[in-house]
Amino acid sequence: MHTTGSRPQLIVSAEGRGVVSHAGSRLLADLADATGLTAAFTDTLRRLRPRGTGHDPGRIAVDVAVMLADGGQAISDLALLRDQADVFGPVASTPTAWRMLAGLDPAALAGLRSARAAAREVAWLQAAETRTGIPAARAGGRDLPGLVLDIDATLVTCHSDTEQAAPTYKRGFGYHPLLCFLDNTGEALAGLLRPGNAGANTASDHITVLDHALAQVPDTHRHGTPILVRTDSAGGAKPFLTHLRALRNRGIHTSFSVGYPVTEPVRRAIRALPDRFWHPALEQDGTLRTGAGVAELTGMIDLTGHPDGTRIIVRRERPHPGAQLSLFDLDAGMRHQAFLTDTPVGEGSLQYLEVRHRGHARVEDRIRCGKTTGFGRFPSRHFAINTAWLELALTAIDLLAWAQTLLLDGELAACEPKKLRYRLLHAAARLTRGGRRLHLRIASTWPWRHELTRAFTRLAALPRPAT
Repeated sequence: MHTTGSRPQLIVSAEGRGVVSHAGSRLLADLADATGLTAAFTDTLRRLRPRGTGHDPGRIAVDVAVMLADGGQAISDLALLRDQADVFGPVASTPTAWRMLAGLDPAALAGLRSARAAAREVAWLQAAETRTGIPAARAGGRDLPGLVLDIDATLVTCHSDTEQAAPTYKRGFGYHPLLCFLDNTGEALAGLLRPGNAGANTASDHITVLDHALAQVPDTHRHGTPILVRTDSAGGAKPFLTHLRALRNRGIHTSFSVGYPVTEPVRRAIRALPDRFWHPALEQDGTLRTGAGVAELTGMIDLTGHPDGTRIIVRRERPHPGAQLSLFDLDAGMRHQAFLTDTPVGEGSLQYLEVRHRGHARVEDRIRCGKTTGFGRFPSRHFAINTAWLELALTAIDLLAWAQTLLLDGELAACEPKKLRYRLLHAAARLTRGGRRLHLRIASTWPWRHELTRAFTRLAALPRPAT
């Protein structure tokens, strides 16, 4: 029997020179410089370098963020950047990076947040000058006005005795961080690391995360721009909604769309509602959603203690296979979900308000991708170091979002990090020298070589902040 080889014979060795892997990640490092993020991190962490020697702590923080955006999972993964000094420059050792993280006390973390906000303002200005600005979030086949902030919590498993890790409500063990993402661009505005037994509906934690998220929004957008805050039912606590409404007194035009539990009064109202008050629901593209209806229960439910103008809307739908149903849903033969909003009557149909709220589900994808960009695995037994790690993971998510907003088009401008890494960030190249310059030569057979080189060209053309 003769075998036919379909691949050429290879002789493998470790003697290659001038070969660069993950060359596309240099795009993120340069983008951090172009938005002023590296300079801002350097300024805020200057005190961690008292003798003025060794590696710059701000640069180390940026390198960790780039490594996480590239898909790294541990501080030791900095070796990928460090061993390619011709492309990424001098990169700190693993012990030096550990010392930087350990030195990030609450004051330093507050400085990092301020630095991220300053870089975000530059990135948004660059988007306004080179593109059409920050894109609009969409729902029901139309653009949503202003900005849309999605707040949600997630569980992160810890496999060892980690400080402040605790049993979770799903019988696991770990952390229960609360996060806020900007639906317009996918940027990670804020995150709060919490023990695993932290309450899902803790109003004070929601207020903290919202305030941190709003501080990340540039002044020109924070004041005068409609800002919709969406959460699931965990964000429906009255103190949180009262705080959200009070922000209007500071010139921040916030509104809310938050989940509401289907309680017994809601069930009684649904049973009493005539069929003629139900309207067909919409898909995200604006077409009719088969087997789903929307109705308003405002006036039938006691909403005492909620902000004035709060409305309650309910959706019913034929359950899909595997859906978790209550006894009421089983009896009615439909799955029911309710939410609260303070959007006034006349500023959108019931169908539009419902499909707008259902867009909150996209935050689940943001969190899933975020777990592959740093906060799905925490490196230390110490809570303070893990808090710093979360902040750098949010920075990594921002770098990816800014790259897509400023430098990419088409499918790559909207894809998940996994595809972005496979096609661009992990591209290999040759490094050559000529004319006193370094040349990064992407393989001429790489399918996405033109997208990557075009991104570098656009990066070079970005207007730089004044210094």
